Amino acid sequence: MDLDQLIKRAQAGDQSSFAQVFDYCYDIMYRYALKWAGDPDDAADITQQSSIKLAQNIKQFRFESAFSTWLYRLVINCAKDWQRAQQKHSHDSVDTAHAPEEFQSPENTSFNWILLRQILQQIQSMGEGYKEAVILVLGEGLSHLEAAEILSVKESTVSWRIHQARQFIASAKEC
Repeated sequence: MDLDQLIKRAQAGDQSSFAQVFDYCYDIMYRYALKWAGDPDDAADITQQSSIKLAQNIKQFRFESAFSTWLYRLVINCAKDWQRAQQKHSHDSVDTAHAPEEFQSPENTSFNWILLRQILQQIQSMGEGYKEAVILVLGEGLSHLEAAEILSVKESTVSWRIHQARQFIASAKEC
């Protein structure tokens, strides 16, 4: 059974179909949440909130865009809600013990994990939408057009945000 059929059945209340949709979505939600938050524990919180929102709102998916587009929007909104609820999001100390496995290999040291978190924190300070664009395009490998659909902006807006973020990163390297 394809994903669209599973979604339709889940929307009709079939719990088994919802479980299959959820299994499909979980890794996508967690991966994005981890890139957003930079901490596995925080990512788990965001993913849990996203899972609840998925269950509550799956009936609102109208098949007008790709399901992944709708899902990314859901996770982005949950990540922003989570961040607002934190009172302070910046971590004075960076916990490298909880870095994802890909940052614990000899090629990707904990230094890279710290650097990634600091860069994302700085990119977030550039304004609304920059962090999301960077994570979707550079982190998730989506095209500028796909990211634009998820963020409900023009493709040129995503391209500009990526360009600005790259300039910011390049200038940070020069320091």
